[in-house]
Amino acid sequence: METPGTYLPRLVDDALADQMRAFGAVLVEGPKWCGKTWTATRLARSVAWVADPTGNYTTRRIATLDPFSLLRTSKPVLLDEWQDAPGLWDAVRMAVDQTPGPGQYLLTGSATPKEGVTAHSGTGRIARLRMWPMSLLESGESSGVVSVRRLLEGDPPVTATSRLTETQLIEAILRGGWPGGLGVALAPAMALPRSYLESVANSDASRIDSVRRDPIRLAALLASLARNTATTVANTTLARDIEISGAATVSTKTVADYLDVLRRLHVLHEIPAWSPALRSPVRLRRSPKRMLVDPSLAAAGMRAGPETLAADRKTFGLVFENLCLRDLSIYAATTGATVWHYHDQAELEADAIIQDRSGRWAGVEIKLGPHQEDSAAASLVALGKKMAAAGEPAPSALVVVVGPGSFAHQRDDGVSVVPIDLLGP
Repeated sequence: METPGTYLPRLVDDALADQMRAFGAVLVEGPKWCGKTWTATRLARSVAWVADPTGNYTTRRIATLDPFSLLRTSKPVLLDEWQDAPGLWDAVRMAVDQTPGPGQYLLTGSATPKEGVTAHSGTGRIARLRMWPMSLLESGESSGVVSVRRLLEGDPPVTATSRLTETQLIEAILRGGWPGGLGVALAPAMALPRSYLESVANSDASRIDSVRRDPIRLAALLASLARNTATTVANTTLARDIEISGAATVSTKTVADYLDVLRRLHVLHEIPAWSPALRSPVRLRRSPKRMLVDPSLAAAGMRAGPETLAADRKTFGLVFENLCLRDLSIYAATTGATVWHYHDQAELEADAIIQDRSGRWAGVEIKLGPHQEDSAAASLVALGKKMAAAGEPAPSALVVVVGPGSFAHQRDDGVSVVPIDLLGP
């Protein structure tokens, strides 16, 4: 079947093809507008557009009344936005049980239903694949010459110079990794993340489970998360921000409910705290680092524009960290690694810890300007020594990720410095 002629390869393409060769069905889940449907459609022979409003949502009603009827078409069958008819999940699981074989069904979802909506987990039948908005590598703004996988293997970065200007970096942040924003002038591209936040607050957060939620409070929460993106902001702080905004008092229980909805909509991503199996006591903070799934959402939530970011280095640095954590999460997943963050009671921190399945790990600090390189490197060296003293294996790499105006190299202290537009999987 036809696929969009402007499709740009995604880093999940190979993983999706591999999972289709191993499982009867694969779910591609992630925020709306990130390109899930385009990616999945390339492998499908037939598609059921569950969210299509044609004929008063005819496909969705069929999927609800007789989900198996949508599975009796040319395989692989793509069930786009399956969560609008949750019965499809159990139908796919049963169909795979009855007719075993890989690569039969694809599902895409921009929202995760609450536990209990489906009768079975799908374990062993339906694989899950997380998809993000585009990284700088996927949008063509990173050369990818410095490999996260090679850093985890202990290799120093290749020497290369950043080509991204500060203006280009600001535009990449404001435009975001949305495929629909590529090749579009900056002003209309910035309208997309603004529209995204409005849609989440006004309809998506209530539609996900048919529970009415206050759009004014949700908008205030999104604005607070934007101002606190890439931090371990507490629910009490978020509740206070909502009240200060004029959206009325809100309990921390309500905030927790709203945060759960944003997680299930894949708008909010939480980076867990790293908890290595230490052989000596190091008191660790356990709070996750919360970030919006794309830096453009953080910028839109703060109503930031190119002039704002250029003039306000603190805000610029905040959304830059959001961008770097997005890209590191994408690159790490491609190599089978996980991104964590580290913060202990002695206030020693690392913006990110990348750890692969073998236990190898890299500590990462994110700094917008090269002038912050020395302090970041000193902090990472201290972290490596502390982990060694606590019985943790030595880091495979210590990395300072920086913005434009620098080059990739390894310092005399062993810390690597890598501009974000040189990173790749």
